[in-house]
Amino acid sequence: MVVVGVGADGWDGLSPRARRAVEDADVLRGSPRQLALVPDAVPAERVPWPSPMAPAMAGLLDAHPGRRVVVLASGDPMLSGVGTSLVRLHGPGAVEVVPHPSSVALACARLGWAVEETTVVSVVGRPVELVAPHATPGRRLLVLGSDGGTPVQVARLLAGHGYGASRLVALAQLGGPAERQVTGPAAGWPHAETDPLVITAVEVVADPGTVPLPTVPGLPDDVYRHDGQLTKRDVRAVTLARLAPLPGQLLWDVGAGAGSIGIEWMRVHPSCRAVAVESDAARAQRIGGNAARLGVPGLQVVEGRAPAALPGLPAPDAVFIGGGLTSEGLLETCWDALRAGGRLVANAVTVEGEAVLAAWRSRVGGELVRLAVQRAEPVGGLTGWRPAMPVTIWSVSR
Repeated sequence: MVVVGVGADGWDGLSPRARRAVEDADVLRGSPRQLALVPDAVPAERVPWPSPMAPAMAGLLDAHPGRRVVVLASGDPMLSGVGTSLVRLHGPGAVEVVPHPSSVALACARLGWAVEETTVVSVVGRPVELVAPHATPGRRLLVLGSDGGTPVQVARLLAGHGYGASRLVALAQLGGPAERQVTGPAAGWPHAETDPLVITAVEVVADPGTVPLPTVPGLPDDVYRHDGQLTKRDVRAVTLARLAPLPGQLLWDVGAGAGSIGIEWMRVHPSCRAVAVESDAARAQRIGGNAARLGVPGLQVVEGRAPAALPGLPAPDAVFIGGGLTSEGLLETCWDALRAGGRLVANAVTVEGEAVLAAWRSRVGGELVRLAVQRAEPVGGLTGWRPAMPVTIWSVSR
């Protein structure tokens, strides 16, 4: 099959190679809008995608045996497009891709932005909260959305996170005869709806008093809603350093509390994944809210008590145990589930928990570290050091 990228300029914007592919097709697949861009003189059978598309894409070759199939896609089919899905389903040997300039390339050309210095965030069929981790002062973002409501959603999110002064540009119908732009600040963005074919450009500007949140571990404790069950900032930073988040890897956060370990694991890179396991229903619900607000709505929350809640979860690349160390079978279950080369980190604040960690260190190795943190606090009219409970951290690689 051949996948042909089509821009807002339609047939006139296609390269000679792309036109030949369409003209030689027996079957054209695409959205009704894309199929309507092809001249009536092209004799191919036109078959619009059903909803949902996924089953039709998986069975595409079987649906048209022995026929030349051309799939029409928007812009560059390999940029958050149907080409990526078809290659994943059928393999690169079965798919030829003829790209058109992407909306990202066209937007950067219009704005005078260097593509390599611009962050692209896709919220196509995904929560707009994914933009949040990328909203830091001075950053340039291009947000790909599903419809004309994306710019106002982005504007509201930025304003709600203290970036209402950011400048937004909604670029619609890029490359076509109806191309246009609308601009404005995130706070009070005046356009409730724009053209469905739109990309949202953002120059991020912080409001006075906004404290930017980095993607490195150790966010301030007060960004989390919690009931006291929270791995505190300094301990959290050390714990995550030992968990060593890597792109594409999966973490189990067992006894998740407020979800801070899983959330900050996922903030390291958009492809990082995490499962937060929490037995308390109120805490489990709170984890979901914390995750969405801090830009990682894809955090999976499992309400249940470990180790009973762990079987059936995908095998982790790293495991953090923040509570329940003395529960029978917990460490065994986590250790057995861990992938080869994976990391396990467990924290203890009780003598009984430390005894479990010491026994496991004797059994499989690893490193034990006791972390004692003291904070300066008022003592009368002066200042003294108030110690927090020491935390023993065991870290080991499988």
